[in-house]
Amino acid sequence: MNDLVFSAAHTSAPAPNRERHASSIAAWQLAQTSRHTLVAYTRHLNHYCTWLDAMGFDLLSVRRVHVDGYRHTLVGAPSTIARTLAALSSFYKYAIAEGATALNPVATVVRPAIDADHSTTQGLTRDQARTLLAVARADDPRSHALVALLLFTGIRIGEALGASTTDYGHDAGHRTLTIRRKGGKSAKVAVPAPAAVALNEYLGTNGAELIHVLGHSTHHLIGQPLFTTNTGRPWQRSEAFRTIGRLAGKAGIQGRIGPHSLRHTFATIALDTGTSLHALQDSMGHADPRTTRRYDRARNNLAKSASYDVARALA
Repeated sequence: MNDLVFSAAHTSAPAPNRERHASSIAAWQLAQTSRHTLVAYTRHLNHYCTWLDAMGFDLLSVRRVHVDGYRHTLVGAPSTIARTLAALSSFYKYAIAEGATALNPVATVVRPAIDADHSTTQGLTRDQARTLLAVARADDPRSHALVALLLFTGIRIGEALGASTTDYGHDAGHRTLTIRRKGGKSAKVAVPAPAAVALNEYLGTNGAELIHVLGHSTHHLIGQPLFTTNTGRPWQRSEAFRTIGRLAGKAGIQGRIGPHSLRHTFATIALDTGTSLHALQDSMGHADPRTTRRYDRARNNLAKSASYDVARALA
């Protein structure tokens, strides 16, 4: 590659890109509607800016060839690299809309192909899921409540930690939890009995006082995070990750087990037991049905081919 393209010709080091373009970056951050996306995208942009600083490039002046150079430094799964480039493209699209730059240098950068039918997340077998629940129950009420909620509802860790006690209640005879999906949309999910029992034990309630009657609820639970530390602070995502990893180790489960492993397990068990893809898509909050389909371990099973169903119907 032409050495002139990547030479840092500055005679004196300019201010770091994150300082020089702080207002553009802050405005782009404010435009994000999901806290999860904000955190992830900011992390990717910060890493990119650090590379630009080392190379002597300006965030709003680079061209595609510079981004291609950065792409070749990225390591990890194709999906991770694709998310990094998506984050950078998001920033440049916003900068163009705001008149800060005229070019999105990421627009034509080749991104890794992602297999929509494949998930790299390690799930659990039914026996492993039962063992993990037993270990969590013996650990403490909070651990049990979190593991049970993730396994029996399939919600994301951010959705669980973002819920408050006032989000937990009843609707038409069903125990429910109102969560904020990706993008900030509110959704109500069913909480089956095993998860409700674990949550009730953790919250120190049978759930009855959490029912809102004419807009009233108990004062001591209003506005409190559903999951907290011993000091009452919101339970951080990193601590929840470590807790689940620790419990998986005590349960003798090999591999990298985290909160998404429990969501993965929920999906695969649901499909194995006959839940329709459409119903599972709604339960998991997937915008694209292809995302749900990747959890269907029987999708290549010829014995389940629709051909046989049609043949039986026309016999």
